[in-house]
Amino acid sequence: MPQFTLSLSRLLLFVTGFCLIFLSTTYHALAQGHTSSFKVVAFFTAQRDQAHISFVQEANQWFSRMSATHHFSYDTTSNWTNLNEAFLSDYQVVLFLDSRPEDPAQRAAFKTYMEKGGGWMGFHFAAFALTPSAYPQNWDWYHNEFLGSGSYGSNTWRPTSAVLRVEKQHPATRHLPRTFKSSPNEWYRWEKDLRTNPDIQILLSIDPTSFPLGTGPKQHEIWHSGYYPVVWTNKKYQMLYLNMGHNDIDYEKGTNKTLSYTFENEVQNTLILDGLLWLGGKKQERRK
Repeated sequence: MPQFTLSLSRLLLFVTGFCLIFLSTTYHALAQGHTSSFKVVAFFTAQRDQAHISFVQEANQWFSRMSATHHFSYDTTSNWTNLNEAFLSDYQVVLFLDSRPEDPAQRAAFKTYMEKGGGWMGFHFAAFALTPSAYPQNWDWYHNEFLGSGSYGSNTWRPTSAVLRVEKQHPATRHLPRTFKSSPNEWYRWEKDLRTNPDIQILLSIDPTSFPLGTGPKQHEIWHSGYYPVVWTNKKYQMLYLNMGHNDIDYEKGTNKTLSYTFENEVQNTLILDGLLWLGGKKQERRK
């Protein structure tokens, strides 16, 4: 009888120990699964155009939701003085949601960050440059080398959906159909022909079935033909530019109500998310 009691005690100790190890291992695995795999910071201005303000607000909400389910951290700032070496060193990917830095020191810090392998995703107005305007083309490295697009040329109006065509297989496009319909957007034409730049890989362009694109009322804001890249990357940097980022707004009636939302398109959302995960993953590989 004493022998049986001893064996039972040992069995209980073994089972208890096993359960503690199992629970500890399970907790560790769950904790690891929810650890941020990379860190993202989004810079924005969100001051002038209601269409851009609407997009920034929507983007910050969407990226925050995605960070919770895809295990990256997402921070935002409208303080462009944070665009410095010390601040950027904590992040693997930087987003420009609606504008660019204007201060020479901020521009230099961003250039150094990208040359050292940082990741960047820019939307719509982040590539805008027009001389003369409030955003002149006074940053050659960014507009001519990094983006490759040069100055802004023209745009469609009003914001309308376009059929987009995948031009190249890439981690950002791997889950996309050959063509798909985008969210409504104001589409840009650029000074430079990106097809002639060997460093630029055009990932998506406007499919000809989209024409006529735009509704006017100005006739030159309705496109009837031409080649228009809308998403591209530069092989010399870890970057992705997307021309999306202009929600439709009720300017005419003066309500400034948002009439369309960029992130209400699941196929387009897949492009943005896959692009971001690619940028974050690339950075992590380089740090190993």
